[in-house]
Amino acid sequence: MNKNEQTEGETGNTQEDQDDIKQEKQIKQAKQQKHTVKQRFTVTLIVAVAAALLCGFVFYLSHINVHHMHVLFLLVFCVSVLLLLYMVIWSLGANVKNNKLVRVLKQIYFTCLSLGLVCVVILQILIISAANTEEHAHADVVIVLGAGLINDAPSLILASRLNAVVAYVQNREEIPIIVTGGLGAGYTVTEAEAMARYLIASGIDENRIWKEETSINTHENINFARKIMEEKGMDVDNIIVAVASNEFHLYRAILIAKKAGLDAHGIAAITPGWHRQLIYYFRETFSLANELVFR
Repeated sequence: MNKNEQTEGETGNTQEDQDDIKQEKQIKQAKQQKHTVKQRFTVTLIVAVAAALLCGFVFYLSHINVHHMHVLFLLVFCVSVLLLLYMVIWSLGANVKNNKLVRVLKQIYFTCLSLGLVCVVILQILIISAANTEEHAHADVVIVLGAGLINDAPSLILASRLNAVVAYVQNREEIPIIVTGGLGAGYTVTEAEAMARYLIASGIDENRIWKEETSINTHENINFARKIMEEKGMDVDNIIVAVASNEFHLYRAILIAKKAGLDAHGIAAITPGWHRQLIYYFRETFSLANELVFR
């Protein structure tokens, strides 16, 4: 064999070796990618099952009326959905063939997340903007919105509303007070009756108290109270109504009152305890969004 033939043989062998190495590398990468896809899918599945079990457990606690669990369920559910959506995108990213799709999905995900956070901030600004009492505003009637009972007596939240009303009407002895709320499951008195008893015990003349005893939510509280005012001969379209509720609830309450054709302003009761304020401000974000979008 001459020198040229030997060189050509060596070159051929080198090229074949390089092709073999390249092929082995591709096989190794394919196996590694397959393993990564399987691993990420498994992790995503485990997280999905854990999130479903956690949501189910919290929902059960809210169903048996464990305090504040209905609000915690909203938080757990929202966080679970956001986490699972991201993990699905993360799982798809394990396959290089999906790189373009994953980039698009990530852009959509983070855009929607950013818009959602902006909406939450805007809703909180609206809620906070109405979280005060217009002390010097004239009112012809006060409507106290219901907030639940404990052992046939006003709950802590409801008691704070009633205390705010007592302070508001001290120098307004001519103003009637409409207490609202029907009979809840497991109670022997209506919310309106429990509120009336509380106000009377606080020194309010019972002749000033009008009871609306059939409503079960804020919309009914206000609309049924309007009917009582009409029955009492009040010119509903030309009077000013003071709506009493907790500070986190006032923006939506006044919005509902205006939808009912009432000229309304708020009496703000301070929610006792910072932890309750966090819980109720968080929940009110969803309630206000529902009111603005679907009502």
